[in-house]
Amino acid sequence: MFGLKRSKYIADSSVFSLRRVYKMALLSTPVRTLLEMYPPQPNKLQMMSELCKSSVLIRERHRVEKTLHALQQEGGGSLHVISDFDMTLTKFAHNGKRVPTTHNILDNRLLVDEECGKKMRELLSTYYPIEIDTNRTVEEKLPFMVEWWTKVHQLLVEQKIRKDRLAQAVRESTSMLRDGCKIFFDCLADQNIPLLIFSGGVGDVLEEMIRQNHIFHPNIHVISNYMDFDHTGVLRAFKGQLIHTFNKSQGALSLAARVPKLQARPNVLLLGDSLGDLNMAAGVSNPRNVLTVGFLNDQVDERRESYVNSFDIVLTKDETMDVPNAILKFVTSSADNK
Repeated sequence: MFGLKRSKYIADSSVFSLRRVYKMALLSTPVRTLLEMYPPQPNKLQMMSELCKSSVLIRERHRVEKTLHALQQEGGGSLHVISDFDMTLTKFAHNGKRVPTTHNILDNRLLVDEECGKKMRELLSTYYPIEIDTNRTVEEKLPFMVEWWTKVHQLLVEQKIRKDRLAQAVRESTSMLRDGCKIFFDCLADQNIPLLIFSGGVGDVLEEMIRQNHIFHPNIHVISNYMDFDHTGVLRAFKGQLIHTFNKSQGALSLAARVPKLQARPNVLLLGDSLGDLNMAAGVSNPRNVLTVGFLNDQVDERRESYVNSFDIVLTKDETMDVPNAILKFVTSSADNK
């Protein structure tokens, strides 16, 4: 018994001695050397300074960090981007003035007369407050959105808009893409990451805007409201099913069927400015990792809670693509370097 206790004591003493020596060695090691031996592991969100701005709201930081890590681990080859256009890829305001949407760009004397422009603006002032009303459900808003889009399209058809004047109308407009949008589009193209744009706007105008900014790359796919011109180049109708803020999921399903290679990309970065935009990922059959970014452009105080509870990341009054660009850079960088 004595021998057993003695040997146990000796073993404990040896461990104690080793621990004491180890601690003393650490105490005598320069701090710089220790940091090199055991570098601190930074929080991934802290590594992205763009996510630390006061304009960025994140409800579940741990979940966002986990999703970012998963997206980065699988890389750009598993990712595709789904985005709205008006007030998401384009600015909401510039120098204190509202930036026109693709529909508003058509309010140009080249294309429509003064009376038509007045009626379009009246429709905007009537229906836009309904679109962003936090006290109404999506179901309550739906008939108003259909009514709004239908009336505007009818007005435009009555004006017999000429196709050959669209490019000039876009050039003369004050509409503009968000700062950093070219970097975003070019990076997606360089990485061969598909960009799916779902827009309730006018597809012909949307494409012309992208084209004039020299960023219409082959990886871009657009679902929107397209004009139907007759053989003389005069608008006679709008093609296909009407697409508005709250029915983009149908377009998403349609595009998914047309572009089967997207099924091999189960990870999604989704960008939108409306709660209805969250349905744009409906076409992804088996999504693995989805990160949603919402641009809260207007009535921030009234809508903050609903946006924070719905989007992973919310950007308040941010007219740049800084955050999406930072996310894209992080995701497409090598995980081994992190």
